[in-house]
Amino acid sequence: MLDTTSNRAELPPEIARRRTFAIISHPDAGKTTLTEKFLLFGGAIQMAGQVRAKGEARRTRSDFMAMEKDRGISVSASAMSFDFKEFRFNLVDTPGHSDFSEDTYRTLTAVDAAVMVIDGAKGVESQTQKLFEVCRMRDLPILTFCNKMDRESRDVFEIIDEIQENLAIDVTPASWPIGVGRDFIGCYDILRDRLELMDRADRNKVAESIEINGLDDPKLAQHVPEAQLAQLREELEMARELLPPLDRAAMLEGSLTPIWFGSAINSFGVKELMEGIATYGPEPQIQKAQPRQILPEETKVSGFVFKVQANMDPKHRDRVAFVRMASGHFKRGMKLTHVRSKKPMAISNPVMFLASDRELAEEAWAGDIIGIPNHGQLRIGDTLTEGEALRVTGIPSFAPELLQGVRAGDPLKAKHLEKALMQFAEEGAAKVFKPSIGSGFIVGVVGALQFEVLASRIELEYGLPVRFEASQFTSARWVSGEKQAVEKFSDANKQHIAHDHDGDIVYLTRLQWDIDRVGRDYPDVTLTATKEMMV
Repeated sequence: MLDTTSNRAELPPEIARRRTFAIISHPDAGKTTLTEKFLLFGGAIQMAGQVRAKGEARRTRSDFMAMEKDRGISVSASAMSFDFKEFRFNLVDTPGHSDFSEDTYRTLTAVDAAVMVIDGAKGVESQTQKLFEVCRMRDLPILTFCNKMDRESRDVFEIIDEIQENLAIDVTPASWPIGVGRDFIGCYDILRDRLELMDRADRNKVAESIEINGLDDPKLAQHVPEAQLAQLREELEMARELLPPLDRAAMLEGSLTPIWFGSAINSFGVKELMEGIATYGPEPQIQKAQPRQILPEETKVSGFVFKVQANMDPKHRDRVAFVRMASGHFKRGMKLTHVRSKKPMAISNPVMFLASDRELAEEAWAGDIIGIPNHGQLRIGDTLTEGEALRVTGIPSFAPELLQGVRAGDPLKAKHLEKALMQFAEEGAAKVFKPSIGSGFIVGVVGALQFEVLASRIELEYGLPVRFEASQFTSARWVSGEKQAVEKFSDANKQHIAHDHDGDIVYLTRLQWDIDRVGRDYPDVTLTATKEMMV
C-alpha cells in the first residue's frame, strides 16, 4: 500500500463504511453467480439469476450485453453498489475471459481489494494467476473464496498448498468445509466458532448458523455425523499448527489471504465472505497521482475515469464514463474541472448502478463508483477535480497482440465505420490505428474473441456489417523521443507509421527483427509496448 502517514485524520464515517472491490477468477469458477448472491444478500435483488438460465430461472442481472447473454460469459466490467449491514459495497465485476484482460487490468486500478474465486475441483487456473499478478503489482489485498464445494473437489490442504505455491502468498482459513461433494454439509466458521449448515433444498436461502462453544461443544454431535466430526477436529488441529492466524495488517499489505469455503449457487458461505469483506477489507485508499497523491478524506472532490462503456442503452447512443471517486463528497449538479481540457463540466445526471438498473446519484463519497453520461468528452485515464490540476496515474494501456484490417460491407458507409471505430477506441475496447500511407484502419486487440465482439457490436449498434481481414502487420509499438528524432524516424519508415486515436505515433511491424533494428539504428527513439492512459 502507499505510505500512509500516521497523523492522518480519521476518515469521515460515510467514507469509512465503503468497501470497493473487484471479483477476479478464471472463466467458469462461479464469479457471476457469486456477484448475484452478493446482490441477493445485500437486498438489491429478490431472486438471483443463473448464468445459463433454464426456463424461468432469471437471467443474471449483471450481464447486459447481448453477447454475454448468448454465451454465458461476462464481457464488460460492470459496477454495482448495494448496502450490506452498515456497509456500502461497491462491487466491480470483471470479465474472466483472458481475451478481455485489458478491461480487467484497468478495473483493478479502481478498487481497493479483490475477491479471488477459485473452483474447488480445479484450484488455481491460468487466468486466475494472470489477474493475481496484476493485483500483486498494485499490492491489492486479496480475499479468497473456494467455490463449488458441493461438487467433487480436491483435498482442502492441497488447495491451500497450491495457492501458497503458485501465488506466493500465505493462506489462512477463515472457515473449514465439513465433508466434500455429496457429503458436504456445511462449514465450521473459524473466526467466530460457529457451525454453518447448508440447505440443499432452497438455493436462495441463507444458511442456518448454529452458535457453539468451540470444537468440544457437545451440540456439534447433534448436527455433524460422527466420522465427519472426528475428521473436522483432526483437520482443524493440523490447520492451526501449519497455517498462520488471520492478521489484518498482513492481509492489507497483500502478503496473506483469508480463504472461505462454500457453494455460491447454493448461497452457502457467501454471507460469511461478505462479513469478512466488511470486517477485514480495506476502507477507501490513497490514490497515486501527479503532482501529489489524493487522500480520500480531503474535502475537495476528485475522481478518475477507469472505463468507458458506449451504447449501454442502444436507443440513446449514449456513452457512460465509469468514475471512481478518489476524495470528498460529491453532490449532483456540481461543477468539476476536466483536467485534460481544463474546462468545467456540470455533472447534472450522474448515475449509480444496481446491476443493469441505474438510478440518478444524488451524492457520492470517496470510494464510490458513479457513471457520467457524456458525448465523448471523457476518456479512460481522465481526472475530474474541483479545480486543482491533479492527474491520477497508473492506468495502463497495452500494445495489442493481434492486428487486423477492417472494411465496411457497404463502401459508402466508410465514414460511419470511422465513427464506430473511434468510439470503441475511446472506450478501450480496441486500439485503432490509421496508417500514414493508404486508406482504411488497422484494429488491434488483446484476444481473438474481441474481433467477434467488435463485429457484432458494430452491426448491432450501428447497423453496419463489417469484416475483419488479415493485416500485413502483427505488432504495434508506441514511439517516443525528442520531436526531431521522432520526425526523422517517421519520415524514413513511412510505410510502418500509423497514429492511434489520441494522435500518438505508432510503429507497426511484423518482425521482432524490425523492433530490434530500430533500437540499433535510432538510439534517440524509444518503442514501448505500454502507454500510460493520461493526458
